[in-house]
Amino acid sequence: MDLTLPPELEELRTRVARFVDERLLPLEERPETWGEGEQIREDLLAELRAEVKERGLWCPQMPVERGGLGVGPVGMAVLYEEMGRCRFGPVCFNCAAPDDGNMWVLEQVATPEQKARWLDPIVRGEVRSAIVMTEPHPGAGSDPAGMMLTRAERRGDRYLVRGRKWFITGAEGAKHFILLARTSDDPRRGLTAMLFHGDQPGWRIVRRIPIMGPEEHGGHCELELDGLEVPIENVLLGEGLGMRVAQIRLSMARLTHCMRWLGMARRALEICDPYIRERRAFGQILAERESVQGLLGEAAMQIAIGRLLVMRAAFLISRGERARAEVSMAKIQVADALHRAVDTAIQLMGAKGYSKDTPLEWMYRYARQARLVDGASEVHRMVVAQALMADPRGFFRWP
Repeated sequence: MDLTLPPELEELRTRVARFVDERLLPLEERPETWGEGEQIREDLLAELRAEVKERGLWCPQMPVERGGLGVGPVGMAVLYEEMGRCRFGPVCFNCAAPDDGNMWVLEQVATPEQKARWLDPIVRGEVRSAIVMTEPHPGAGSDPAGMMLTRAERRGDRYLVRGRKWFITGAEGAKHFILLARTSDDPRRGLTAMLFHGDQPGWRIVRRIPIMGPEEHGGHCELELDGLEVPIENVLLGEGLGMRVAQIRLSMARLTHCMRWLGMARRALEICDPYIRERRAFGQILAERESVQGLLGEAAMQIAIGRLLVMRAAFLISRGERARAEVSMAKIQVADALHRAVDTAIQLMGAKGYSKDTPLEWMYRYARQARLVDGASEVHRMVVAQALMADPRGFFRWP
């Protein structure tokens, strides 16, 4: 595994970083640019997305023939990290959750007809999407195969869906939905993934759930499905293969979260850097104090470890491997590294870091979700342990 970036990828990274520095970071300091959920205002987002397209930086994760740049998982790791340095970055490049994960899985599993109808409009930025999987207690959470309560009953050439979902990211304003529902009680092939449009009857948003941290566009919503009809041609892969669809999507979605979080973690240290170089306490610049250097060094080291784990998982996925344990290790490490970096920056800046005079307060609230979304860290540790116990020596093999 060679960590040297090809010249064309380095050139893309430089262009993405320049756009983030010159166009996006200044907007974070202007509250008038913020919309609902502390995200970028919709009209301004449309302008910035048009600029990204003009600069040839749009949707790098998608194949060239579908309107993207075709950089692959390793290239995504490099570019997403740069985008993640700004809270507005990923969505401006069409690389934000949940659209990013939905595009990835549709590209992998959808039929050509399904791609033309459901994927291409998301790639072009014409519609937004959501994945409808998580349910309120006692329904599906980290164990959807065993706990899914939403049912889709086959009626001739369509399914009739009833159930309740919640924490559906981006549901408000989304048009294309990927739904997981139970179609049988088979423990292995009981779930089916299917597509529906936001304009269809038979479903509604019950509420937009208030959360501790900032939101993606469209919030995190609770949905009720009561008689939603889904034609059989909208099923992905086939009846009973919903968990396979979910695994393909979630594995890459977890990793792309990590890619973006690494950028945010780096940014936290960037924010505190000028302050500790100028601030004096007890006759000494903060940056010269051993205790301060210890905090910085630990935070930087954890980010660097996270980068290596992310790149290793991306490398394996690019070779066609599942990399399940590798993705879980990256998810655990980067979630912790993000929280440590932001917390360290706030600690070193004192009252200023705790205030809203810098983005750190926003980042701190955002970072707390990292140990929960797309699987709690405890679940991912179980995945790693199971992989180790299944092959104690092979677990440590070199790629």
